[in-house]
Amino acid sequence: MNSKKLMVIIPDRLSEIAGKGEITERYYNPGNVFDEVHIIMTNDDMPDKVLVQKTVGDATLYLHNLPASSRVFVRSLDWRPWLLGAFAKQAVELARMVRPSLIRCHGAHLNGFAAARIKAALDIPYVLSLHINPDEDVRGRATNWKSKLVAHAQKAIEKGPLNSADLIMPVYKPILPYLERLGITHYDVCYNALNPEYLMAKNDYVLHDPVRVISVGRQFREKNPDNLIRAVAQMRNVHLTMVGDGSYHDALQKVATQCGMGGRIIFHRALANDELCRRLPEFDIFAVHTEYWELSKSVLEALLTGLPVVINKRIGKPVPELSNDICLLVENSVESYHAALSKLIKDHEFREQLGRQAYRHAQENWSPIVTEAKFANIYRRFMLKDGHAAS
Repeated sequence: MNSKKLMVIIPDRLSEIAGKGEITERYYNPGNVFDEVHIIMTNDDMPDKVLVQKTVGDATLYLHNLPASSRVFVRSLDWRPWLLGAFAKQAVELARMVRPSLIRCHGAHLNGFAAARIKAALDIPYVLSLHINPDEDVRGRATNWKSKLVAHAQKAIEKGPLNSADLIMPVYKPILPYLERLGITHYDVCYNALNPEYLMAKNDYVLHDPVRVISVGRQFREKNPDNLIRAVAQMRNVHLTMVGDGSYHDALQKVATQCGMGGRIIFHRALANDELCRRLPEFDIFAVHTEYWELSKSVLEALLTGLPVVINKRIGKPVPELSNDICLLVENSVESYHAALSKLIKDHEFREQLGRQAYRHAQENWSPIVTEAKFANIYRRFMLKDGHAAS
């Protein structure tokens, strides 16, 4: 019987993901569909194989490097497809050696380009996940010359991998306008697979004393929780836990000091995801600020726990998945955060109802069981049935 093999091509540095405690069970092998998983990193990262094993479940794990350095960028004149032959050839030869039943790649960048060339040469199908809307989060947020150059260069490479993929898997609905602009129709929204072990339901909605509010997210301009901190500072008997790091981290600590938060605020630059998910039910309210057009992992985790969620109405189009049925949408102002938190604290029935509605909706649409099963079914649908690639 032939082994079922999956090749996963990623731009990420797995050692950094493991270092942050963000390794998720079976993330790269949902449903234990495959016997072998070959993870191809388009960098020179050398992660601890023992730590990464968890991501492929029961499969045998193989790690490979296919470095795409700045030298590749320069030699290909900013990733011009016709000048990436040497890089693509290495990818094809690696696939010829592994002979995978299916390829999964993350993003329509060099990893998507590699998958497209492998398919053209060896007739191996591939599915491609998109984790951001490039129009919004790459080109729309490019501010300096370097980021603008990279954003422009990505345009030259992205359409080919998207067109030739067997299926595009955007991780939330705000990515769809980008695909529709490019005329891409073969997609299926597949939400991020989250922690299947430690996400637990919040069953007790009696407020703690003091009230416990948690905020999780990167700390920079577009996700600046300054107004949330100032709102909590004006409230008595409310404790705020901030989880996240970024260029605004030190400044936010100064804001907390200036507001006289004292011992009522705790900053964690990072928490292992297992620990964070385990602790979420111990809080009373989840609150966050983001201008990104996304359904973030941290918000999903809070909703799946059944925490009442306070999140701002972003500047621009709203996130389709978020509504006042499952969260409290506010303006990004001290007054609005203060009013929302006060309502949730004072109105016990409303707080519990919001949390339980969020939990039911999240479990139906985004639970780890639902998302893992969906990915597993997609993999079974598109993988080579005989397990053999072209020679």
